[in-house]
Amino acid sequence: MSDDGELEPPAGMDDTHIGAGVFDETMGPGSSFAHLYRGEIHRMKSWRERLDRTSNWAITLMAGILTWSFSAQTHPHYIILLGVVTLSIFLCIEARRFRAYDIWRSRVRLIQQNVWAYALDPDGGVLDEDWRKKLGEDYRTPNMKIPFEEALSHRLRRVYLPLFVVMLVAWVIQLTAYTDGATLVGSAGIGGIPGNIIVAFVAGFYATLLGVSFRPREWHVNGELIPSDVTGWEESEYSGS
Repeated sequence: MSDDGELEPPAGMDDTHIGAGVFDETMGPGSSFAHLYRGEIHRMKSWRERLDRTSNWAITLMAGILTWSFSAQTHPHYIILLGVVTLSIFLCIEARRFRAYDIWRSRVRLIQQNVWAYALDPDGGVLDEDWRKKLGEDYRTPNMKIPFEEALSHRLRRVYLPLFVVMLVAWVIQLTAYTDGATLVGSAGIGGIPGNIIVAFVAGFYATLLGVSFRPREWHVNGELIPSDVTGWEESEYSGS
């Protein structure tokens, strides 16, 4: 303890390893750092809920469009394409929100990896020796950590790509099962636009979605579930002892 009453790190220990004293009585849950962590968790949770609301709106809209489209054989097929356009708008909104959500989530992960993980298992060391500097700079000037295209890819792989596939299948069914004697291309026309142009545009759009979703890239999302989110708890060597 210093003269002014502040806790000093153990002798020989750099202040990078703040996690070493987190669970001491003097650094208990009432410390300012713990309150900081709670605040970051709360803001991350708020933005997570905003993401979920956008997904819920998109699914509700898609369900409504599909229900109406198949409620009568006379309903035009392009309503489903309008649903795809609206779904794309929701995707862009959610990608933008995900970038903002990642600001808080990346801070939480930085603290978890370098403070709480070290406090629980000092033998594992500190993952990033510059974590204090990085966190301080981010508090001074918050910045997006991931590009918009990567956020699009993440939300497509997590939520939206299956929704787009459902809309595509529904559109094909609408053009074939609900049209008497016409080919898919022949019945895909909209007004004065030939069906082959509409089909080519839809094919190009879905090829773009697949390219954005699965092209090789270096992920900037810190600690997200990429490339595999299933690791499980390894069986402890002490289990059963």
